[in-house]
Amino acid sequence: MLPPTLRASRRTVACMAAALLFSSCSAAAQQRTVPTSQPEMRRALDAIREFNEWTLQQQIELTEIEAPPFKEARRGEEFKRRLEALGLRNVRIDSEGNVIGERPGTGNGPVVMISGHLDTVFPEGTNVKVTRTGTRLAAPGVGDDGRGLAVVLAVARAFRDANVQTPGTVLFVGTVGEEGPGNLRGVRHLFGKGKPGRIDYFISIDGTGYGVTNAGVGSHRYRVTYKGPGGHSYGAFGMPNPIHALGRAMATIGDIQVPAQPKTTFNVGLISGGTSVNSISAEGIMDVDLRSESPDALNTLDQKFRRAVEQALVAENARWPSSSTKLTVKIDTIGIRPAGTVPDTAQIVRTAVAAGRALGLSPTTGASSTDANIPISLGIPAITLDGGGRGSGAHALEEWYDDTANGYLGPQWAALVVAMLAGLK
Repeated sequence: MLPPTLRASRRTVACMAAALLFSSCSAAAQQRTVPTSQPEMRRALDAIREFNEWTLQQQIELTEIEAPPFKEARRGEEFKRRLEALGLRNVRIDSEGNVIGERPGTGNGPVVMISGHLDTVFPEGTNVKVTRTGTRLAAPGVGDDGRGLAVVLAVARAFRDANVQTPGTVLFVGTVGEEGPGNLRGVRHLFGKGKPGRIDYFISIDGTGYGVTNAGVGSHRYRVTYKGPGGHSYGAFGMPNPIHALGRAMATIGDIQVPAQPKTTFNVGLISGGTSVNSISAEGIMDVDLRSESPDALNTLDQKFRRAVEQALVAENARWPSSSTKLTVKIDTIGIRPAGTVPDTAQIVRTAVAAGRALGLSPTTGASSTDANIPISLGIPAITLDGGGRGSGAHALEEWYDDTANGYLGPQWAALVVAMLAGLK
């Protein structure tokens, strides 16, 4: 997930369309549409507040299990054990590594999936021991997404303890591969060949705070490789140089004009090539990230990027017309995430905003890159909710989470949204 400070927020206040829908109602009337006073839901919300320390302990213990890219199995096994302990049915790990548990509905209501992601961005051997100072927890991955996993467990426990009965089935999930190199492989599987039946609504819990992500920032990630024979910097001078071609391409990419709205970005994040200062390299390599919340804007940027890569090849080869060698270039895909948006007027978004307001929150909508990208791109109502509290430093070793700002409101919010979508009246 994108760190909160980098998210492309499209609103500074709750969505205008939802505000218009609710403008004719008083605050009290708005809250009456949210079942906070329904007896079993009230018990669930109270329970979440009462067992808040338990939720924090789940967050700590799961964070302290390493889960580097493609090596989430040990954390997944422990998450499975905890779902089983909470009485969920048919708890299993699918062929991709996702953990799934079921809470059957009492009727044929909507099926709701709530998930957190198991993986982190940190390599094996990273010190993930949580340091606790009062309400502050510090460790790599403690917010992204140790918090999300803890919130999923808290909702499951609250529903069990309060005997919340929903017409629709609720699926509690821990996904693999949400972070960069994983390319959303877990959720792709859940909505592809590994789909566990009908899914009417999808909610990802990711990170900290009290925001709603209803726009998926799409990304196209590529590895570009220029190749040639290479040679001695003096003796073979006069042949095309892959690293020079790489420089030409980067300069052209850097001059690409992109719209401010919808926010569209590009970045050359990694470069490599060469063996010594006195060698013409045999290859020049760069990894490129292109992003936008608009599929059209992303595709337009992609075309400009490809032209820049090809123009650099032509220019470098033309620079040395007497050379018998020519460079080649190859573009490899290293990650594609689809862009898309669930309208602010959609039921899932209006439900999340109304539930947050009923708890005294002021949720805003925005854009980010999360597990919700996949169902959104398939036309399935999906959002990502922040997990409550405060936090910073996502994807950094100095990451922290602070529960002092009534962090229990995060799982309360998630529980309300899930119950409402699953049909609780």
